[in-house]
Amino acid sequence: MAQMEPNLDHDVSWFLLPSYWAKMVVALISFLCFANSYDGDFVFDDSEAIINNKDLRAETPLGDLWYHDFWGSKLSSNTSHKSYRPLTVLTFRINYLFAGGFYPVGFHVINIILHCTISVLMVDVFSILLGGLQFSNKGRRLNLAPKSSLLAALLFAVHPVHTECVAGIVGRADLLCALFFLLSFLGYCKAFKENKEGHTFSLFWVLVSVVLGAIAMLCKEQGITILGLNAVFDALVINKINLLELIRKLLYKDKSLENAGLLRKGLLFRIALLMCGGAGILYIRWRIMGTGPPAFTEVDNPASFADSLFVRAINYNYYYSLNAWLLLCPWWLCFDWSMGCIPLIKSVSDWRIIALAALWFCLIGLICQALCSEDSHKRRILTLGLGFLIIPFLPASNLFFRVGFVVAERVIYLPSIGYCILFTYGFSLLSKQAKKKKILAVAVLGILLINVMRCALRSSQWRSEEQLFRSALSVCPLNAKVHYNVGKNLADKGNQSAAIKYYREAVRPDFAAAWMNLGIVQNSLRRFEEAEQSYWTAIKHRKKYPDCYYNLGRLYADLNRHIDALNAWRNATVLKPEHSLAWNNMIILLDNTGNLAQAEAVGREALELIPNDHSLMFSLANVLGKSQKYKESEALFLKAIKANPNAASYHGNLAVLYHRWGNLDLAKKHYEVSLKLDPMAPGTKENYNLLRRKLEQLQKKGGV
Repeated sequence: MAQMEPNLDHDVSWFLLPSYWAKMVVALISFLCFANSYDGDFVFDDSEAIINNKDLRAETPLGDLWYHDFWGSKLSSNTSHKSYRPLTVLTFRINYLFAGGFYPVGFHVINIILHCTISVLMVDVFSILLGGLQFSNKGRRLNLAPKSSLLAALLFAVHPVHTECVAGIVGRADLLCALFFLLSFLGYCKAFKENKEGHTFSLFWVLVSVVLGAIAMLCKEQGITILGLNAVFDALVINKINLLELIRKLLYKDKSLENAGLLRKGLLFRIALLMCGGAGILYIRWRIMGTGPPAFTEVDNPASFADSLFVRAINYNYYYSLNAWLLLCPWWLCFDWSMGCIPLIKSVSDWRIIALAALWFCLIGLICQALCSEDSHKRRILTLGLGFLIIPFLPASNLFFRVGFVVAERVIYLPSIGYCILFTYGFSLLSKQAKKKKILAVAVLGILLINVMRCALRSSQWRSEEQLFRSALSVCPLNAKVHYNVGKNLADKGNQSAAIKYYREAVRPDFAAAWMNLGIVQNSLRRFEEAEQSYWTAIKHRKKYPDCYYNLGRLYADLNRHIDALNAWRNATVLKPEHSLAWNNMIILLDNTGNLAQAEAVGREALELIPNDHSLMFSLANVLGKSQKYKESEALFLKAIKANPNAASYHGNLAVLYHRWGNLDLAKKHYEVSLKLDPMAPGTKENYNLLRRKLEQLQKKGGV
């Protein structure tokens, strides 16, 4: 339909391939970039979003996914991050179901396939954005920029900044969002396919694009921005509107606006549909999420907590310049850019002001060209490039609400589309001026090759937490979270002394998690007073910290300060009612100290809150058995065994119950099951031998 002239490919010195082969090349190269991440571990945020997320397990009703955040917490909870991505979590759950457990290979393979699919779709998307939208007489869409679209798709496919989204499993949210984002755009383009009656549009495909935009948002919040981009595309490409001319006519109330064709071509109607759809989607999300914003701390995003509007504005703009630099030169990549990694700019004398000045110099230059150029072709490409660069980034910009990060490589997965448009257009301009076009083409080919190598290297760093965390030390040496994660990794491997060194570095910016883990290490080294002080410091910096209260309770239990331990665990369950470990420890401590009635009361309270937790059933069943409430104890043991049939201790303790109760045959059966599951189960073999001797004695008496 609307073709942009002149053809961009006339000036581009690049490979010309048939559409099918172009897509095959893009798919193959995008696969090669990230293939070595397929057998990586679960790393960094994967633990919370996948391994510790109960929404992936079969016992959690599917309906709960619609009321929980990305991490498995209730959206209504004060501690929720409000990241609402139920469709992404659903794919994790399907992965878990088919894999039969937490095996990362299947998760990684899906991510790689998604990125390859998105990269292939980019060939079609860039052919429209760079070459325009036109259909043949048979209704087939024409690719008017095959060389340019191939180059732009390759730039996207091999960009190293995408590694976090592909090699990090939680990056699937960005991948799924991008997939439906692109499908929404292509669906919107399909609405303008010509029919026998001439130029028209299909209401069906406009509505399909809105639905696909909603699905994109249910994968990640950025997805909603496609509706705005569809409107921009409609105005610039379908209606060929000159924005500067339109602004002038609006300012001067020019009567020629009536003849602008906006109503005749249905632009206003379509924009109204997109706006109504977007508003409806946002309203439904707001109702599900609740009115309260997520609670972030100052160390997550220090600029947003600055008192001075000047400091906030200047640092936000500096963050934008860092994002732009990551697109231009993706060499220094880090899994996390918060917690001291980027010190605040507090004065205009800070040399980093140059970076944001350079950013706005370039942006203003591009915007002026996009608005004022007499070349309509140039105006449209630059405006679309800037639109795809800026609009998908807006949810992460801190302009509308505070976000929980400083810089995040994953959020520029979609904005990189705009970067690829601008790069390709810049390359076409240089090709037009260059006398030796082949040298320029070789230079771009070199950039692609370097990016492929960088992707492969970065993917290998995402294969394990040790490599990932250590790779960040040289990029963000001031980042407390980097030191914290290196320390935690060392502590998990038993190197406690080395871990303390990194935890000490991590606690500089009052990082609560680092203080808590420092306490855990100090406790393991029997430095109890220092551990207690570290725990209380963590709670000082994060008052609602249930895991820290839980660990503090463990410390007090080790010191036989039972009342303090119970109080700490009670605080943990008040802050997080589903904290199973804290409930269990309270029951066990009360049981061990002979407070059976209190232990029973706590156990019943816990099961009311977490009715499907088999470990709580087991602990309460032990208490009821000691209280000679055998029937109720038996029912709980059997329920716990049904939920977790391979727990040797469950069968062993049920056998003890039957032994006490006098049901010797059942006791023998469950002792044998327990020993089969764990031949070294403590106490089980001795109890089993006692039972066998008793049964032999009874048989002898019966024989006499």
